[in-house]
Amino acid sequence: MTTPFPFTAVVGQDDLRLALLLNAVSPAVGGVLVRGEKGTAKSTAVRALSALLPEVAVVPGCRFSCDPSAPDPSCPDGPHEPGPGTRRPARMVELPVGASEDRLVGALDIERALAEGVKAFEPGLLADAHRGILYVDEVNLLHDHLVDLLLDAAAMGASYVEREGVSVRHAARFLLVGTMNPEEGELRPQLLDRFGLTVEVAASREPDQRVEVVRRRLAYDDDPARFAARWADEEASVRGRIVAARELLPSVRLGDGALRQIAATCAAFEVDGMRADIVMARTATALAAWAGRTDVLAEDVRQAALLALPHRRRRNPFDAPGLDEDKLDQTLEEFGEEDDDPGPDGGGPGGGGGQPSPDAGPQGGDTGAHPEAGEDEGAPQASGGGEQSAVRAAEPFRAKVLSVPGIGEGAAGRRSRARTEHGRTTGARRPRGTLTKLHLAATVRAAAPHQRARGRSGTGLVVRRDDLRQATREGREGNLVLFVVDASGSMAARQRMSAVKGAVLSLLLDAYQRRDKVGLVTFRGSAADLALPPTSSVDAAAARLESLPTGGRTPLAAGLLKAHDVLRVERLRDPARRPLVVVVTDGRATGGPEPVALAGRAARLYAADGVACVVVDCESGPVRLGLAGQLAGDLGGTAVTLDELRADSIAGLVKDVQRRAA
Repeated sequence: MTTPFPFTAVVGQDDLRLALLLNAVSPAVGGVLVRGEKGTAKSTAVRALSALLPEVAVVPGCRFSCDPSAPDPSCPDGPHEPGPGTRRPARMVELPVGASEDRLVGALDIERALAEGVKAFEPGLLADAHRGILYVDEVNLLHDHLVDLLLDAAAMGASYVEREGVSVRHAARFLLVGTMNPEEGELRPQLLDRFGLTVEVAASREPDQRVEVVRRRLAYDDDPARFAARWADEEASVRGRIVAARELLPSVRLGDGALRQIAATCAAFEVDGMRADIVMARTATALAAWAGRTDVLAEDVRQAALLALPHRRRRNPFDAPGLDEDKLDQTLEEFGEEDDDPGPDGGGPGGGGGQPSPDAGPQGGDTGAHPEAGEDEGAPQASGGGEQSAVRAAEPFRAKVLSVPGIGEGAAGRRSRARTEHGRTTGARRPRGTLTKLHLAATVRAAAPHQRARGRSGTGLVVRRDDLRQATREGREGNLVLFVVDASGSMAARQRMSAVKGAVLSLLLDAYQRRDKVGLVTFRGSAADLALPPTSSVDAAAARLESLPTGGRTPLAAGLLKAHDVLRVERLRDPARRPLVVVVTDGRATGGPEPVALAGRAARLYAADGVACVVVDCESGPVRLGLAGQLAGDLGGTAVTLDELRADSIAGLVKDVQRRAA
């Protein structure tokens, strides 16, 4: 067995260690989400925590870790007779990003259930994690259907496995810990809110601390057992402190004054719902117990707010999590004056470092200031204008759905039609490998003609393996949405470029909600640039868009060819994910010999490959040349104006694309 890196040997990362320890003291806090760049000891600290947890008492032979003092009455291995039980270390179970549904919740043998009436159940990871830790590395990349199952189990404290009316239930209460790199994409809001606490981690910029990190890591790699032995006393001390804090926790008093501070803080920061208030109360109580106190002080409330509120204040995916600490101190001071049992004024955190910078704001979107009508005056309009500084995007709006025609088989998402494991049932087929979704009617129809030959004598249906039928289902997939944005001088009018960026930002928001990958190609001057390779981090695309400068000629052909190369590479990496190309341009092509003809030839490559394309026509003014419409025809796609992105007429885009592709 591999010796884990000692928890107490982790250098720095005070907030991370504190959040994990608070959940070890009080699992009711609701888990931890750890956000940060790669190589910051996120996984190391989480895996080291399990060694500090106290042992748990379990019923001997129970696969679901029932507590012998209060066994689960619905346990599939029950009922359990009263007894002393046995003790074992608390488990830490890792959920792989690519895990199947059956691996997570368990598998039910449908064949035995139908033929013999026996609930033959193989437990999954949720059963293994009961009364322990469930760790999800790269939780932001978890498939939607697994997220839904995880949310249900975390909310109800139980897992249900159902197959055509045959169901199994077992307890599933666990400490949920997730780690993620925000550059790879953000979490769905529903899962984000389920994590009680969140911490931001980053590598230290202090040379001495970085030296100590390297020194300890090298020592651990040379001899893990010897390194762990050096930290055994510190580990034992922290383990004892966790046990003492757990015993003290029921005696901690959360006074009315602290409750008023918690409620006022959540109201001041306009968090949604009441979960934040409850999590803050539990966290403040755990902080007091960890400090060996029976009263919750203002400093506990302050630290609880720094851990529980930043991820609940995001209003859209492009907002950076953070908390205005000056506003927090002001709120605590204002409502602390009425406390019947006042403590310190909450001027400093109770045990962790700071949170993200309070002035971190949206990376995209408008701040409310719109360009005046006369702002276009003096801005270069010709395609040969010089480079202009980046302009802010206009306020985003809700965009209608752009879909890829046909039926795909890509990653689960919410954009285009696809054959998936989840969705509405459209038919049945013989299973290939393990049966996952039984089509009951088709199975009965397949078995019925053979009942006399199989010697059926009772009321039960004699079912054999060859009779089983897998349900075929249709749901939605996520696509690769590749934006090809014209940043040339013809787009450089500030008001127009602001509107263009606002439109692209709106489509990026839509891509975030539909679980797409996105990429960004820009073209201006004499060449095209892959500003953002295809990624799940939609907010990274928004950041690149916000800083996009404009100016120069319009190498439209270069932009199309660059995007075509990107699609070719992505087709090799992820062949099942179908692309949707969104070209944002006024249709002009300048620079080089025969720029219009070259752009036309490049566009026809997409039509030959059958790639779904939409051209967002940015042409403005009383005289319109219709060049974007011609480009859409060459692409085999359709064109839509900026104004039509908000209109119901976009609903017809899919039909237009299908008609042109036919």
